[in-house]
Amino acid sequence: MATKKPAKKGSKKPNAAFMKPLQPDTVLAEVVGEKPIPRTEITKRLWAYIKKNKLQNPKDRRRIDADDLLKAIFNGKKQVSMFEMTKLVAGHVS
Repeated sequence: MATKKPAKKGSKKPNAAFMKPLQPDTVLAEVVGEKPIPRTEITKRLWAYIKKNKLQNPKDRRRIDADDLLKAIFNGKKQVSMFEMTKLVAGHVS
């Protein structure tokens, strides 16, 4: 009878699709930069911008209150959920 070895913590390989550099369009580039970067880095930079400018809704921290720059990324919406943000950002990369 074969026994399974326990999985090593942190040994999971990153998904290649997340690591593929994506080119932000001009609107998104104002927040994350112009160079192609992985999707994970785009999300990281967006959150840094949101926290720096205190755009996370204090009553419901899952919601983001958009400033003028983020409204352009969020298709004109004043407020989005963090899950909706990911979907909207996908429309600004190629």
